Amino acid sequence: MFSSPIMLTALAPWAAALIALFPALIAGFGAGYLVYREVVRRRMGGAKAESERMIEDARLEAKTLRKDALLEAKEEQIRLRNEFEKESRERRSEMQRQESRLNQKEDALNKKEDALDRKIEGLDRRTKEADQRLQEIVRKEAEIEQHSERMMAELEKVAEMTREEARREIVNAMQEEARREAAILIKEIEKEAKEEGERRAKNIVALAIQRCAVDQASEATVSVVELPGEDMKGRIIGRVGRNIKALESATGVDIIIDDTPDVVTLTGFDPVRREIARLTLQKLVADGRIHPGRIEEVADRVRRDMDATIKEAGEGAVFDAGLYGIHPELVKLLGRMKYRTSYGQNVLKHSLEVSYIAGLLAAELGADVKVCKRAGLLHDIGKAVDHEYEGTHVQIGVELVKKYKENDKVVHAIAAHHGDVEAQTIEAVLVQAADAISGARPGARRESLEYYVKRLEKLEEIANSFAGVEQSFAIQAGREIRVIVKPEQVDDATTVLMAKEIARKLEEELEYPGQIKVNVIRELRSVEYAK
Repeated sequence: MFSSPIMLTALAPWAAALIALFPALIAGFGAGYLVYREVVRRRMGGAKAESERMIEDARLEAKTLRKDALLEAKEEQIRLRNEFEKESRERRSEMQRQESRLNQKEDALNKKEDALDRKIEGLDRRTKEADQRLQEIVRKEAEIEQHSERMMAELEKVAEMTREEARREIVNAMQEEARREAAILIKEIEKEAKEEGERRAKNIVALAIQRCAVDQASEATVSVVELPGEDMKGRIIGRVGRNIKALESATGVDIIIDDTPDVVTLTGFDPVRREIARLTLQKLVADGRIHPGRIEEVADRVRRDMDATIKEAGEGAVFDAGLYGIHPELVKLLGRMKYRTSYGQNVLKHSLEVSYIAGLLAAELGADVKVCKRAGLLHDIGKAVDHEYEGTHVQIGVELVKKYKENDKVVHAIAAHHGDVEAQTIEAVLVQAADAISGARPGARRESLEYYVKRLEKLEEIANSFAGVEQSFAIQAGREIRVIVKPEQVDDATTVLMAKEIARKLEEELEYPGQIKVNVIRELRSVEYAK
């Protein structure tokens, strides 16, 4: 590295100086080294002592720390051990509980398994029994089929026809039976329709007869006047019949003088005229003077008296009903109803009864009592003049009350009391019900009484037709039939069937309003005497 001549030339002075100073440097270095050595030695001694002290302190501190660490470690070990033991106890308890539950479940499962085994065994046994029964049934069915085939072959042999021919024969017989039953049913329906038609026709004819005075019952169209002797008939007839003609002309009725002793019959569709004729003839017979002039005079006087009587009867009916404000003409028409009957029932009394009943019903139901009583009294007002006008008594009555400015509710109730129009108010319904109650009650009308008695007799007759019946009693106006049976022939279970059979027969053979309660009574008495 020092091979370059230039560098050697430059360094030569320096090298000579360094060589001259080298011994001094070596001596200085040696002295310095000795000094440094001494200093180092001293320092080493102090450092050693310090280090030994520090080591001792460290050793003491380490011992202290070790003791603390050991204590903490022991405490931690104790804590961990306690926790471990506690957790171990809890887990052991939980495992014991789970083990107990598992044991219980295992026992339950074992029991269920045993029960299932028993059921399976039972099912297997039943299955085997069912299989055996099924085989037995199949065997018996086969035997029955074979027996049936043999019987069928025997029947075909005996009947000399095949199965198809027999089937056709049975079908034809069933068709013939069905036709016969259908014919019987059609005949019964035709009979019922004929009877119903005849019944309705009779009602219509009876109404027409009552209004037109054609062959009506004697109580409705005929009045009888008793005479003191047979010679009075000649005086009534008069010379060439002039007296009887004058009497018929003055009164407007027909006078029949026949072979009936001491009796003269008056006929006419107008009950007021017939009553005038009856009173006129009675006065003439009592007076003894019978000639056309006297007849006219007496007839006029009786007619005036009859008008006053009719007015008094009408006013009395209005007063008895507790009404006021009725038009005088309607009052007169009410009085005329005193001499009018309907099926043997006096129309004025019937109207008063309807007024009373309708008022009571209205009071109970909170309806208009005055309207009900007014409509009930006037509901048959058309019957007073139905022979003078065309139409039903309902239509005539509606026209009359409208003419004399009656309340619209009253007009509607009169129009609806026979169902000709639909009832729109509760008052109309109540008047309709009151009319039905008054007219249909037992004994109110002659036909109703007869039908009522016949219905009671028919009730007992139907009940007595059953075997084992000892006695039967129709009670509560035919709304209940009590049947007493013989206990030695009819048991308790049969009474139920008998009650149903009697009710069914009543429904088939009897017409009745509402319903009939059938009460079958069986009583067994055991009697013994102590001696």
